[in-house]
Amino acid sequence: MSHDHSLYPETMPQNPEKATLEGKNKFLGLWFFLGGETVLFASLFGTYLALKDSTAGGPSSEELFGLELVFIMTVLLLTSSLTSVYAMYHMRNNDFKKMQLWLGITALLGIGFLGLEIYEFSHYITEYGFTFRSSAFGSAFYALVGFHGGHVTFGICWIIALMIRNARRGLNLYNAPKFNTYSLYWHYIDVIWVFVFTVVYLMGKVG
Repeated sequence: MSHDHSLYPETMPQNPEKATLEGKNKFLGLWFFLGGETVLFASLFGTYLALKDSTAGGPSSEELFGLELVFIMTVLLLTSSLTSVYAMYHMRNNDFKKMQLWLGITALLGIGFLGLEIYEFSHYITEYGFTFRSSAFGSAFYALVGFHGGHVTFGICWIIALMIRNARRGLNLYNAPKFNTYSLYWHYIDVIWVFVFTVVYLMGKVG
């Protein structure tokens, strides 16, 4: 009687995320997807740089931005990238419980980042009346930073769904590539945030 060895943890290879053709295809497909996302973000960055001085008499970036809050947001998101690395380390060592633990911490850090970003937007709107329609600068700012925030939201929903769906299944060759592609996606949006932090906030504050 034959068995599907992908369902038995003791038979898991060292790199389960690429042990099957499906896993390799998921890995390749993700890079094609991220290539398209990079083009979209590059367009938004270019638009922001072109319009950042078009304030229409409203508040400028120097008046708006407070680096203390953004620094905390950056620490949360970059730390979540590290916890995602720990999760993948435990996946490759076939420790499903510890992988789930570190993925849960990653999701919590992402939620913390998202909560602070919502607070930031709310502060700009209530204190300065700075909205998407305030000026070309406002439209470019909310489009770029909000688009990134949307990616963070999607990533949080993705990992929570993966954790719940596979809580009883454990780790196998079918779901390992899914966890791995999520981790790569999460690293990608962390890298994009470094550019957002530099181009939008640092350059906006110091000129």
